[in-house]
Amino acid sequence: QVQLVESGGGLVQPGGSLGLSCTVSGDTFTIYNMGWYRHAPGKERDVVATIDISGNLVKVDSVKGRFTLSRDNYRMTVFLQMNDLKPDETAVYFCFAVGHYDRQYWGKGTAVTVSH
Repeated sequence: QVQLVESGGGLVQPGGSLGLSCTVSGDTFTIYNMGWYRHAPGKERDVVATIDISGNLVKVDSVKGRFTLSRDNYRMTVFLQMNDLKPDETAVYFCFAVGHYDRQYWGKGTAVTVSH
């Protein structure tokens, strides 16, 4: 079994910064890819960024230059640093991990609200 626990999130003003972290526990040896999705009100869930065990990073174009995703393989933790946040990035952010046979695991989500 694999469990994901997220932390961070909250309320931030437009242009502000927040950091999210996600730690994987359990059968972590199976995990080769981790990252974050977000689900904004009235919109479909979409990927924010992913990083594999080798450190290869993929980010959606809209966050390039503002968001940083890093990974600590020893602690099985990923860190999403979000800078210059915009109101339309208000969403629930979900951590995910992919293991053997492309099985996906999800965290419960953490809310990020960008507002004055």
